[in-house]
Formats: sequence, structure tokens, C-alpha cells
Amino acid sequence: MNNKRSFSKIKTIVTGLSVLCLCAAPDAQARDGIGLGIIVGEPSGASMKYWLDDTIAIDAALAFSLSDNNPFEFHTDYLMHSGMSGKNSSALQSYYGVGARITSDNNDTHLGIRIPIGVSYMFPDVPVDLFAEIAPVLDVTPDVDLDLSGAIGIRYYFH
Repeated sequence: MNNKRSFSKIKTIVTGLSVLCLCAAPDAQARDGIGLGIIVGEPSGASMKYWLDDTIAIDAALAFSLSDNNPFEFHTDYLMHSGMSGKNSSALQSYYGVGARITSDNNDTHLGIRIPIGVSYMFPDVPVDLFAEIAPVLDVTPDVDLDLSGAIGIRYYFH
């Protein structure tokens, strides 16, 4: 019961911050800097993305798994984008990558390898992207286990 209450508080805070970010009015063409937002699905929580160049980015999420009874999840990925002209494009892009995931449940810590595959749309007039991804995950500790995660999300980029 306490975990549900904590998740509800975090969800409310993340939603509020996301709405505030979307109401701000900085340079609408800014795609540099850091993107902060939310993901909804498996897992659900806060999302971050940082572009290294026109086609390569690092993303991360601090989230909660709702289906696996894992109250905590952190993952980070190295992503390669293709199909359009990179981070300054205002079009649909596909991406793929490799990353790591750590979860915690019942005092056990699970470490896994992620292979995210997704699509992202960067809006032409606002520093926002929408994304959807799926990611097979191979947990390697404490037991070997294959899992699948997927989520949709939105991020606002701060210049």
C-alpha cells in the first residue's frame, strides 16, 4: 500500500513538472541540451535524453514497473537514430540501441541488458519529442530471464 502511495506522489510531481515545461516559451527550435519528460507503459516514470551528435543520443529512465512487482527500475541506453537528418529534424525517426537495466524487488537486485527499438517524432515548432519503444531485456543476475518492456513518452528539451 505504501508503494502505491509513493508511486502516486511521484506520478503527480512528474506530470506537474511536464505541464510546466510545456507551458514555457523558450526558443522553439532548440533540440540541443537535455530532454526531460515522462514515459507510460512498462515501465512508467521520468525520462531523460541527451544528444551527443546528430544521430547518437543517451537516454535514461527512473521508473516503476507495474506488472512485475518491481517498485524500482533504472535504465540507460546508447541510441542510434536513422531515417531523417538527425536531432534538428522535424520528422519521424527510427532508433535502436543497447543499454542496461537495474530493478529491485523483494530485496533482490536484477541487472539486465536492454535492446531498445523505437520511433520518435520531433515537432517543428516546439522543443518536444514524442516516442514509442519496445525493448527485449535479458536479465543476467541473480537469475537469467528474458523480459520485454515497452512504453510511450514525451520529452521537453531545455536549451
